Amino acid sequence: MKRFLFYLLFVITCFSKVYAEDVKFYVSAPSSVGSGQQFAVTFTVNAAASNLKAPSFKGFSVLSGPNQSSSSSMQIINGRMSQSVSFAFTYYLQAGNEGSYTISPAKITVEGKTYETESFTIKVVKTSANAGNQQQQQQQQQSRQQQGNQAGGTISDKDVFIRANVSNASPYQGEQIIVTYKFYTCLNASPYPYDKLASNKGFWSEDITKQGERFVQYKEFINGKQYIVAEIRKVALFPQESGKLTIKPFEIDAIVQVQAQKRRTNTNFDFFDDFFSSPVQNVRKTLKSNEIVINVKALPTANKPEDFTGAVGNFTFRSDIDKTELKANDAVNLKFTISGRGNIKLIDKLNIVFPTDFETYDPKINDNINTSENGVSGTKTFDYLIIPRNQGVYTIKPVTFTYFDLNKGKYITLSSPEYTLKVAKGDGKQNNVAMTSVNQEEIKYIGSDIEHIKTKPMSLNKTGEHFFLSDLFFIISVIPFLLFVTALIFRRKHIKLRSNIALLKNRKATKVANKRLKKAKNYLVSKEKDKFYIEISQALWGYISDKFSIPMSDLSMDSVKEALGRQNVSDEIISNFIKTLNNCEFARFAPGDESLTMDKIYKEASDIISKTENELK
Repeated sequence: MKRFLFYLLFVITCFSKVYAEDVKFYVSAPSSVGSGQQFAVTFTVNAAASNLKAPSFKGFSVLSGPNQSSSSSMQIINGRMSQSVSFAFTYYLQAGNEGSYTISPAKITVEGKTYETESFTIKVVKTSANAGNQQQQQQQQQSRQQQGNQAGGTISDKDVFIRANVSNASPYQGEQIIVTYKFYTCLNASPYPYDKLASNKGFWSEDITKQGERFVQYKEFINGKQYIVAEIRKVALFPQESGKLTIKPFEIDAIVQVQAQKRRTNTNFDFFDDFFSSPVQNVRKTLKSNEIVINVKALPTANKPEDFTGAVGNFTFRSDIDKTELKANDAVNLKFTISGRGNIKLIDKLNIVFPTDFETYDPKINDNINTSENGVSGTKTFDYLIIPRNQGVYTIKPVTFTYFDLNKGKYITLSSPEYTLKVAKGDGKQNNVAMTSVNQEEIKYIGSDIEHIKTKPMSLNKTGEHFFLSDLFFIISVIPFLLFVTALIFRRKHIKLRSNIALLKNRKATKVANKRLKKAKNYLVSKEKDKFYIEISQALWGYISDKFSIPMSDLSMDSVKEALGRQNVSDEIISNFIKTLNNCEFARFAPGDESLTMDKIYKEASDIISKTENELK
């Protein structure tokens, strides 16, 4: 104990001598680097410090940092001891475009006082390809060696990696497959945000990753080693050709936190470094997923319909028309809707044959596409505007839509009904419809600037008759005042009603109970047992509490029975209400078929609240 106190006093004395010296904070960096070259910038201080504020390093990419290290030395000359310490903060950067870049000073705090370095300039010059590659390889090797020395070893590819998984490695041409990229780590690491996605030749792709949402994470064992797994990206791919297609590797950077190795000196006071050495450091590592080869099967050629245009998946098809009886030159809207899951975005316009007397335009196409972890689905609508120019009876033949059904493994043809249009004689305005857009999607009526001569009798007013001060004028003037008085009376009644909290709760008791029963119905459908029974219980107990102004803390089976009895509710209803409360509590923990039990409890609760309300009325 005495020896420990002596060492502690000795260390404190050393600290006081160190702090008594002048604090020096300086930077070490190259004055010139090649484009694409990796290099180090080190900030050094000769005292225990905190709150390092590094510059932004504008014009350079930060690969790693700050990587902290410390060293100390002690000398005893003629019985006098001198102690010095040094703390280094190293950043590994990569040069970008050519030019001259000025780096602003770094700041650090020592004993509450702020110190800063000088600003410095780094010139980025052009380098030849060979020299640049050699220099970059040397810098990368040095960076890995320095990071390995500080981190106690390099980061293994088995510590942090990315793996790509595909839902189906042998799909049909046009069939939707899901590629999931999983981030595996057994260290403290996180993927760096990415904004560029690689394109895959031969595929049409749709990114189905939900931006802004947290990654799905779970644990997984590989060869007896536990990893934290995060699904960082999901892509829906649609192969556009048959044969072997390759899904390219996905690259991403990750920030890995590794244990930093403490530097030791040859003194008897190695524990001195433990006060300041950083136990961890952040290292940036580039990860690349595995390459996946997909064997795409060609669609069957046998029994292939002529109107098949490449739709693959599971779809439905319907049509709607706004009217079948009209006059010549009136517009008709005919809409076709395709819904389902698959390559719905790639479906082309339909093949429709209209009667020759119809004026038709290109359809207005709307996509309502949904993306989820299960892939791409949604609806696609084709709106056709048709205008019959002459009277008569016309037929629009059925329109077919053919797709390849993945579940049945064959082509399915869906058809719309046949429409018969009865067109009557028009009103003589042959030019009353015109297109206003380039693709002829909208219509408007024109020719209204010159009206036809009116043959109907016109209504005339006698000279001297005016609306002002007439009987109708006074009636209309009084109406706003009457409405104001009515609204004022209604508001005062409403305020009085809301001030009576007990009466307000009594009137809303059934409404609140039905609202909770509705929530319980949703939990019944989703089979969430605990939430279902909570809502049922709150509906029953809350109904009694609101109806009779009884605090929830005072409710019991006896108080429920007493409250209902005071309102002359029949003994049968009271008994059934108490029975329903007991059944709800018992069924929550009882074994058996949960679905049947929950359905029975829901019906009992709904029925008893309805019957009780009828009794109270």
